[in-house]
Amino acid sequence: MGDDRGDDRGDGRGDNTGVRGDSTGVRGVNTGVRGVNTGDSTGDSSGVNLQADPGRPSDAQLSSAVTRWLLWDQNPWTRAQVESLVAAGRLDDLKTRLCSRMSFGTAGLRAPMGAGFNRINDLTVIQSTQGLHSYLCKCFADLGSRGVVVGFDTRGQEASGCSSHRLAKLTAAVMLSRDVPVHLFSTFVPTPYVPYAVKKLGAAAGVMITASHNPKDDNGYKVYWCNGAQISPPHDKNILQSIEEQLEPWSASCWEEDLVESCSLRTDPLIQINSCYMDELSSLCFHRDLNRSCPLKFVHSSFHGVGHVFVQQAFSAFGFAPPIPVPEQKDPDPNFSSVRCPNPEEGVPVLELSLLLAERENARIVLATDPDADRLAVAEKSDGCGWKVFTGNELAALLGWWMFFNWKEAHPDPADTQKVYMLATTVSSKILQTFARIEGFNFEETLPGFKWIGSRIHELSKTGHSVIFAFEESIGFLCGSLVPEKDGVSSAAVVAEMAAYLQNQNLSLNQQLLNIYQTYGHHVSQTSYVVCSDPPTIQNIFGRIRNFDGEASYPKTCGGVRIVHVRDVTTGYDSSRPDLRSVLPVTRSSHMITFTLQNGVVATLRTSGTEPKIKFYTEYCAAPGNSEASVLEAELRRITSALLDEFLEPERNNLIRRCV
Repeated sequence: MGDDRGDDRGDGRGDNTGVRGDSTGVRGVNTGVRGVNTGDSTGDSSGVNLQADPGRPSDAQLSSAVTRWLLWDQNPWTRAQVESLVAAGRLDDLKTRLCSRMSFGTAGLRAPMGAGFNRINDLTVIQSTQGLHSYLCKCFADLGSRGVVVGFDTRGQEASGCSSHRLAKLTAAVMLSRDVPVHLFSTFVPTPYVPYAVKKLGAAAGVMITASHNPKDDNGYKVYWCNGAQISPPHDKNILQSIEEQLEPWSASCWEEDLVESCSLRTDPLIQINSCYMDELSSLCFHRDLNRSCPLKFVHSSFHGVGHVFVQQAFSAFGFAPPIPVPEQKDPDPNFSSVRCPNPEEGVPVLELSLLLAERENARIVLATDPDADRLAVAEKSDGCGWKVFTGNELAALLGWWMFFNWKEAHPDPADTQKVYMLATTVSSKILQTFARIEGFNFEETLPGFKWIGSRIHELSKTGHSVIFAFEESIGFLCGSLVPEKDGVSSAAVVAEMAAYLQNQNLSLNQQLLNIYQTYGHHVSQTSYVVCSDPPTIQNIFGRIRNFDGEASYPKTCGGVRIVHVRDVTTGYDSSRPDLRSVLPVTRSSHMITFTLQNGVVATLRTSGTEPKIKFYTEYCAAPGNSEASVLEAELRRITSALLDEFLEPERNNLIRRCV
């Protein structure tokens, strides 16, 4: 499907190498690998000529980076990868791997596994944890009593000797080597279990080793703060700086993954956290008696990840019989053997096994959690019309309605409505905003990424407000505020109960979605992306948009429709504000421009960190009874096509359109 790397890939390539600027001035440093001297182009017996390239790492920088890697790395597989590249004279590959570092994106550090300072491996995880430890020491005087939580998913790569479990144990070893207690889960867990444990145990921070729905060769290092939310500014930048100051492994203990078995400061929180989570999950269950007699059958796929056991338990907590698992996908498999990409958001092509099983079992609802179980896809059998796979925005409309419906049943006093909030990222549907305007509760938008939602949940809780639902369009949902992170496990149980309740009312999920649109107005949306592997091209595309009709002049129309407002979060500009300044925080590290059109369409173009994608989001928000859905959808398709053709120019810029 072209490049199916997930939206959250945070492998931003920083300016710094594993060498921190290489002030050594070394020329002719021999790497210790036969035949390659990376400083003097005439002294290389392999015939490789290393000439300086302006704007690229110098010979001395590469030489020093290779030397440090071979000096520091104790993983025989990744050492061998670098030695092989040196021996083969693969200088471009070496520079790519060794002369830049990862930076925190919307989901922490995320990159391919393998050798290199800009990849996920034993050494970079040890370096990251040393930097995290040093920063936590500055922030928490009681770090030695609070400790940190560490969890992991089921990923692994044989070629680099990396697995999420091993990287989690190395993370723990670094902390334990400095006498910091570590709550390390003894087996794989859903990502939301880590922030949940951070809050429940009062830990200073949490680390989850996962790359979520990314391709099989990727992995990641996701950091949570003491409030349970993913780290956000200034913590992310401060931790990166601290990592840069702690690059050399402290001691041999940092490499001792078996330290977690012998050190008394290591505890296993699995039983306690799982029990507490399932007990608290019951607070989201409103119709247990109805669930017990539910005639609906559910199929669940865990996409070869962690979700199977935990979704089964969540169903039990709600009074349901267990969902029918997809046998080929219920057990962990780091190769994701049965799917082209492990991302349930891609819809029917990746849900094929689930849908076939549901047909055989006469099950009406398919639930699919991504490999780390923080996101949820849902499909429903339509009478005589095949399967309806709901978009993230459509599921949010259903879940938002459901959570407010049940909250209102328990809080009949209209004054209570002012105390509750719903949240969504700014590229997600405005349907919750419409709910809030009509029903009287509060709604706020955040920047893309659930870390912003998690931080806002924490801030609101301090003022006595509660968040009853939050979401991002990429099928990330949080029902209630059990954990300040998107949660596919709890969302699966909530969707099942909603479907059971509607079935009792002789309604399907899709019929209720249409009822919502009749009441609140159709909200028709489209989300997709194009792939661009050339960063300068991306810069040129957005530079052209910002100077479309002359210098500092944005486009005035799209598809012949007048653009009435432009918001550019990258520069902090918002034409709809009296002071022309965006309310959302400025994010100069990535591009995001939103256009509001005269006909009511809202369109956003956004880069995904340094991952090679430009995502686009369009939505047509109509007033109740304003128009037929088919008319709205046709107009939205036309505007979306114009957005791509006029602003991104796919053919001219050699952009690859999404295909599965």
